[in-house]
Amino acid sequence: MSAHALFVTAAYAITAVVLAGLIGWVLLDQRARRRELAALEAAGVRRRSDKAVKP
Repeated sequence: MSAHALFVTAAYAITAVVLAGLIGWVLLDQRARRRELAALEAAGVRRRSDKAVKP
């Protein structure tokens, strides 16, 4: 394998690892925010947008 091919392969591998890490981080953060929101709603805290809707 030439030095150029090795460099390109390493660059793609590092990019894939970084992207996988970012996707994982976003998914974990989403789960945490959903848990926080559920806890707030269970405690009776409502969203401001709920006030705009009047049945």
